Amino acid sequence: MSKIRQLRTTDLPDLLVLSQQAGWNQTAADWERTLALCGEFAIGVEEQGQVVASTTAIRYAQDLAWIGMVLTHTEHRGQGHARTLMEHTLKHLRLAGIHWAKLDATELGRPIYAKLGFEDECPIERWKRPAGKGPETRRPPLVHDYIVDPSFDRAYFGAYRVPLLNALCKEGAAFVVGYGYAMGRAGAQAAYFGPCVVRTRDAARKLVEWFLSNHPGQELYWDLFPDNSDAVQLAIDYGFEPARHLTRMSLALRPGTAPLLRNNASVFAIAGFEYG
Repeated sequence: MSKIRQLRTTDLPDLLVLSQQAGWNQTAADWERTLALCGEFAIGVEEQGQVVASTTAIRYAQDLAWIGMVLTHTEHRGQGHARTLMEHTLKHLRLAGIHWAKLDATELGRPIYAKLGFEDECPIERWKRPAGKGPETRRPPLVHDYIVDPSFDRAYFGAYRVPLLNALCKEGAAFVVGYGYAMGRAGAQAAYFGPCVVRTRDAARKLVEWFLSNHPGQELYWDLFPDNSDAVQLAIDYGFEPARHLTRMSLALRPGTAPLLRNNASVFAIAGFEYG
């Protein structure tokens, strides 16, 4: 018999199996961070003491909930677990008064989300650089340690996500004074560049080089908006190639809610498909 319940850190072994089966990049530290940020909105389906499906939602104040980690164990697919968890999550987000829900959908998940009322917002892509490919870099000048500025990030991302940024900062972050910031972290398969929110391509180039200098010889991931031509060109310049194509989708949880402001032209890298 299955039951829906809140996910706990003791579930990490089961959760790692889910992300590994999907070929995703999350480490145990990533899962632990996500559970801490989501609280009661990290839920799963348990069967015979094992978590066989998961869904997470991180609340960015009242403006937005970011849905991610929608996963089902290979032996339990086709039983409607993903839809059940999504319906449960959306119901409780509405009860909590959250205005919007967003997610980055794979082609497999997109029809499920569309049936729940999500609408396409824009394409999003994962770019990959194999280990040992691309120009060598070294730590450039004029890059400083970053202290989170909530007003700057919100102006481009569209919602208040300081708890997430504070958590990601611990993995590595840099700042070009007056222009923007970037972060990077380890992954199960590749080091990850993002988020990167910056005003100009020249400043973004410095932050890309900062990241590359910290991960020499490693396989790398970079998730970006293909309509940001400056980000695309930088990715090409440094040896990245597109590897996955997804769709960013959104759902108004409260009728009549005004759309969130966003500026993809200054978002050179997202924080991750599970974070936005």
